[in-house]
Amino acid sequence: MGFKSRDLTQIIFCREHQILLPKRVPPIYVGKQVPQGEKVSFVGVNGTKTLLLSAYMEHRKERQVRVIAVALRSETPVYRCLLYCEEKLYISNGVSEFHDDHFGFSYGTVHIMCPLISGCETPSLIAVTTAAASSEDSHHAVFLEVKNQKAESVSLPYKFTVCISTMFDFTNVLQLVQSLEMMQLLGVNRVVIYKTSCSPETQRILDYYTKTGLVEVIPWTISRYLKPSRFAQPGQDAGDLHYYGQIPAVNDCVYRYMYQTRYVSLQDIDELILPLSVDSWLDLLPLLENKYGVDKCYMFANYEFPNSIALPPPASQTLPSQNIGWQKVPGVNILDHLHHKPIDKYHYINVKIIVNPRAVFRPTVHGLLESVNDCSRIDTTIARLYHTRLVPEHLEPEQLIYDGRLLSYSVPLTSAVNNVLKETGFLP
Repeated sequence: MGFKSRDLTQIIFCREHQILLPKRVPPIYVGKQVPQGEKVSFVGVNGTKTLLLSAYMEHRKERQVRVIAVALRSETPVYRCLLYCEEKLYISNGVSEFHDDHFGFSYGTVHIMCPLISGCETPSLIAVTTAAASSEDSHHAVFLEVKNQKAESVSLPYKFTVCISTMFDFTNVLQLVQSLEMMQLLGVNRVVIYKTSCSPETQRILDYYTKTGLVEVIPWTISRYLKPSRFAQPGQDAGDLHYYGQIPAVNDCVYRYMYQTRYVSLQDIDELILPLSVDSWLDLLPLLENKYGVDKCYMFANYEFPNSIALPPPASQTLPSQNIGWQKVPGVNILDHLHHKPIDKYHYINVKIIVNPRAVFRPTVHGLLESVNDCSRIDTTIARLYHTRLVPEHLEPEQLIYDGRLLSYSVPLTSAVNNVLKETGFLP
């Protein structure tokens, strides 16, 4: 809804801009608001190819509002931020910070930084237009809720949060349950999944874990607005944006949980970060902080376990008895795949990380673009990334290397997986 001309009674000056506004602006007149409870907004900026996702108060460096967005990299709009404070609107000039990791796609992740101004130190809503926008465009702008109003670092509800981005056309039910149960054994108490699409059977599992409080599902409907690629490089698949919009999803997750969790892990659902000398992340992180420093980004080398090859463990190792009903559950059984590829050049390239989110400014797929401290490569005798997936290259069984670390968790894991599959109707 626009403003009525008879309500325009006050001029609020903000830097070189001015805008006619009501002396007190009832919320109903603030353009249009994204519905309360909507997790990711997907709001277009009129006259541009920019898509706004979410807005968060930035308490570090300089207090301002950080708007996470996706934008056409060839465009250079001058953004204008409309800040809503106590029923008044204020304007500041937005500064765009494009992420370097765009993998050559035409669209990329951008943070629009909106400075705060005198009289509006704690905006509850924000909209973004352009400097070229008309006053009518400004009046009809869509406003986002500004989250993270309070900076908290002590009373955090979660110790470890895992950000999963993104879930698309997902049918791998058994590995999903095994991964979520393994994460809990490691000490994870929140898993955030940015979901594009999945099978009905997968949705049944997601609904179960949502009710238990472990999982938060973020509907990731970016494909309604852009054509995200199904691959990581433009040459592999035509599209506007890298790999289902994975990078903006990761960015949103870090800021969404910045003041809710002690650590975040940025990984995929088919990946597990396993410590080798201790059994949980609760015990692992003190070791890492002591060896590499506090508030560092901890990078774990990628060990790929091909899920197309199932080899028995050595004679000295035995697999626990498994419910024969697992064979009828869609998906991969990670306990069948205990042999990894030989180490290659991607060992420390396709890493995944655990980090204090309050030390992060700009995350990406395999690390951080901007942070308070540097990242440290974790010694592979301390912890590794176990990635059970379909690998593209052909491998002979004799090329693979046995690693039975997962078997250390197999007894409690098997019991937990059986319980979940029974409660969700996959097992009798």
